[in-house]
Amino acid sequence: MKEEKNKFTIKSIDYPKKRANQYSLIFKGSNKRLGLIVGGSGFIGGAIIHYFKTKQGDDFDVLAPNSKRLSIREPEDIRMYLQRYRPDFIINCSIAPLDSGPQLAYEVNYRGSINLAKAALALGIPYIHFSSAAVLSMGDNITESDHLPLTNSLSYYSRSKLMAEKTLEYLHTTRGLDYTIIRPSVVYGKHDHKIQGFQRLLFAVAAQSMMFLLTRPGVKHSYTSTKEIPYFVHHVLENREEFSGQAYNFADHEPVELSSLILAIKSYLQLNRPKELYVPYSIAKLGRSGLNFFLRLLKPLGFDGRLPQELMFLDKFYKNQILSVEKLKNSSFGLPNPEVNVFTELPNIIQYYIGRWQNLNLISPLDKDLQITSPGTELFQDNPQMLLEGLHNGTYNYLTGYDSLRKSENNQPVNEQHKNNLVS
Repeated sequence: MKEEKNKFTIKSIDYPKKRANQYSLIFKGSNKRLGLIVGGSGFIGGAIIHYFKTKQGDDFDVLAPNSKRLSIREPEDIRMYLQRYRPDFIINCSIAPLDSGPQLAYEVNYRGSINLAKAALALGIPYIHFSSAAVLSMGDNITESDHLPLTNSLSYYSRSKLMAEKTLEYLHTTRGLDYTIIRPSVVYGKHDHKIQGFQRLLFAVAAQSMMFLLTRPGVKHSYTSTKEIPYFVHHVLENREEFSGQAYNFADHEPVELSSLILAIKSYLQLNRPKELYVPYSIAKLGRSGLNFFLRLLKPLGFDGRLPQELMFLDKFYKNQILSVEKLKNSSFGLPNPEVNVFTELPNIIQYYIGRWQNLNLISPLDKDLQITSPGTELFQDNPQMLLEGLHNGTYNYLTGYDSLRKSENNQPVNEQHKNNLVS
């Protein structure tokens, strides 16, 4: 295959006939729209995949390759994958870790995102890009155009996300790229398997590692529910004329006071900490520097520790960032469900994460009932020999049967699992 460096002209590639027929069987004979979701193992990407598979399965198929199958840091990976599947749209939810160095932040957040956009341009399909409120200034009523200046003072994360936004706008203006930028704020919800963002705050309270409040009274931030994001993505895909070439802040209508949220978590968990004492920013900053110095001293002894990556935004804990959602409100989508906010979702979120973290031994048990989630777990803890004998002799029926996987009368196995393996 001939290729031009850094250009995304999709050209023909010869694949083995058998494999080509398999992909054709699944996708070509279907009237469903096929989407590629990059970053599908993450918090937002996982919510979008779940929505399209469970609520829009009759109209959509989605591909969500991991980075071993599709690395956006490798242009040839993108070319080969898109030539094989030729999706109808691309959704990019991928991000490098917040505290990444310059190379990873640049290659994933900027170069990888733009490579995907240029591939979408070559295919003539929509490109939905998830950015971040980290590209916006602090303050109240922050609109979509209130960008931070692109300077060396920005973190690598913020500058790479900001550069991506500016290049997407440039490609739209000069080459007609059909893109939409969705800019969430602090994202909350269940099923994030990383301790980051809102979950980091919850973890700090649950682990009782937060002694006092690292904020000022009255400081408020915007929050975004993962429940609402997939509905907006679907609406954006169905209304390209309205949303093409646009960026939208996507957040709950009302901001939340940080200290009130921390104290609500503390109250729900019935803990004694953190105390309702506010740590001045100068003291908090000094404490962060002292911890970094202490961790460096431990490295020669073989201990390798890092502060939570969210502490790079420590100054944001002491300033408002309230996103304006007026543009979203005036769109055909309107505002997200006003009955859903971080406080209404807090009980379910806490139960989900506390149970998970207890089972992973990341925190001391706060609720024993959350650890007993599968039949046989309690007996496994107290008498594993009795459990094993009971499972073998039929006393306990805790193991699932799989007779449905046996071959049918005409000796043909069900091929649904094989089909799912090809599209995942």
